[in-house]
Amino acid sequence: MTQPNFVFIMTDTQGTNVLGCYGRPEMRTPRIDQLAAEGIKFERAYTTCPVCTPARAGIFTGVYPHQAGAWANHMPIGDNIKTMGQRFRDAGYTTAHTGKWHLDGHDYHGNGLCPDGWDPAYWYDGRNHLMSLPEEQRKLWRSGLTTYEKIKEFDVTPEFCWAHQVSNRAIDFIETASKKDEPFLAVVSYDEPHGPFTCPAEYIEPLIDFEYDIGPAADDDLSDKPEHHKAWSDSIKNKPLHENGKVKKALYFGCNAYVDHEIGRVIDAIDDNAKDNTVIIFTSDHGTMMGAHQLTQKGPLIYEEITSIPLIMRLPDEKYTGKVDSHPASHIDLMPTMMDMAGMDAVPFLDGKSMVKRFDDPDSAVDEPVFIEFNRFEVDIDRVGGLQPIRAVVKGNIKLGINLLDETDELYDLETDPHELKNLINDPAYVQIRDELHAVIIKWMHDRRDPFRGPAWEQRSWIRSEHYDHWTGRIRPRQADGYAPTITKYNTGEELDPIDNVHG
Repeated sequence: MTQPNFVFIMTDTQGTNVLGCYGRPEMRTPRIDQLAAEGIKFERAYTTCPVCTPARAGIFTGVYPHQAGAWANHMPIGDNIKTMGQRFRDAGYTTAHTGKWHLDGHDYHGNGLCPDGWDPAYWYDGRNHLMSLPEEQRKLWRSGLTTYEKIKEFDVTPEFCWAHQVSNRAIDFIETASKKDEPFLAVVSYDEPHGPFTCPAEYIEPLIDFEYDIGPAADDDLSDKPEHHKAWSDSIKNKPLHENGKVKKALYFGCNAYVDHEIGRVIDAIDDNAKDNTVIIFTSDHGTMMGAHQLTQKGPLIYEEITSIPLIMRLPDEKYTGKVDSHPASHIDLMPTMMDMAGMDAVPFLDGKSMVKRFDDPDSAVDEPVFIEFNRFEVDIDRVGGLQPIRAVVKGNIKLGINLLDETDELYDLETDPHELKNLINDPAYVQIRDELHAVIIKWMHDRRDPFRGPAWEQRSWIRSEHYDHWTGRIRPRQADGYAPTITKYNTGEELDPIDNVHG
């Protein structure tokens, strides 16, 4: 089988709750909606962490943020962690990444330097875009266009927008790479609709008076929720967050529509040049609270608003047109899935599993748990509570979250309570599934060498666990990653026996 091309398209701060194909027909996202109709739509997909850098670490390294090293914003991935670009380049692919990276540990915009694994000719992170603007326009881009009136007055054109320049480079790469004999991988990473919501006024104007209905989560009084939820809500200065459960965010919704347009440009380039052998993958890093549960933005939470992300795959084979997979999926499975489709060997170090079997049999994933983590928002700004370690699992319709530094943990039944209003952590009817999922989280933390693991995750107010003995010094070696030499034993220098170098 010929190795397929891949075009990996992602946005920032775009949950399922702002896309037409995920049940919000009032959103102006026709190109993403069309992509869903032409491919496989994963109805329930989750980020590995609901904040930018860690989420991207999970996507582009194939290991959870706590293992990749980038477990908070503005932290770099480890030098011994290989990325999607490196793995696919070394497998014979022509690779290019254009747009937001946020994995170099520098600052929000990036350091402007193309990392190993990608073609520097197409690299265009936030610093590249910032430096492309005249000096007097740089601050204007970041903080001067905060209203529709200012955007209209300045007459923002597509050329001024980061998204447009990212699309231009992606289109150029697709047109060029499609003429070569090698398969290609293009990552098209938009910052939009993340603030500052820069886009032409024509995308904002139709949404100036639009009122977004938050739904029942607007009325959550947080009475049975963790204390850090309440403290965070109390710290928000711009209250009230909504009026009668509805919010107006014309710039965000307009930018949401604008990035859909830019995505459409890239899809058109694929269809014009390489449709017959190109897999399109579309996702976002996380969502935004938008006033639900008395909270805004993203941070140490496991609510659907920020952890549930769009995931769509369009395959060249038309038998996958219009398919829906309703079982939980995860960002962590994207690298293994792409590698499987490309005929690359499975790598023990990667934390996810290929989803290729799900394409034909979605029910094959019905019992697979999906994990979410959080550690802190970022390292250089004290924001959203500082260190707030969370480990969570979604299995079927049940979601369990352990809030390490909070006395209250969370359990939600997404079938009976899709808006997560009732915390069932102490409900007698859910004790069995709660304790089973707790054991699943603990085992996952140990199997995956989570550096945050320890007895405090096991000894909660609602359970006294004895799954593991933490004081015997068990070795949990790093898995073979396909690049590094075999692990050697500390006491002897001998190579580790293969049987020892496995999860579990």
